[in-house]
Amino acid sequence: MTLMKFEPIREMESLHERFGRMFENFPFFSSNFAEKFSPRIDISETEDKIIIESEISGIKKDDLKITLQENIITIEGEKKNVSEDNKKNYIRNERVFGSFKRCFTLPTEVDNDKVDASFENGILKIELTKKEPEPIATKEIKIK
Repeated sequence: MTLMKFEPIREMESLHERFGRMFENFPFFSSNFAEKFSPRIDISETEDKIIIESEISGIKKDDLKITLQENIITIEGEKKNVSEDNKKNYIRNERVFGSFKRCFTLPTEVDNDKVDASFENGILKIELTKKEPEPIATKEIKIK
């Protein structure tokens, strides 16, 4: 039997993200709610790696920060508004700008020294090498 660590905060984050995505898909809600830039993230795995990919167009590599601490990866940055011309009379303005911070608990332990990140054509790709699972020590307990 495999024991899983109960993480209620992780469940709340997942619910919050799903609820937020529901409103992102309906643009007519955007005028009623404060919009916030939040890039979409894909997380996949192979036998030996966890791969994180995200479309973050309109942002510079220098405006991104990636940290890994205790199996939680954090991606943060800022998409700056380049057209702050108040003289424009917009007919439609749908682009969203601002700072963002996304945190994910990884499904398995990774080697902190074997992490690669690249950013090309607006696509951020992070590859994390999984750690070999340590064998679980079994101890026989004598009955007194």
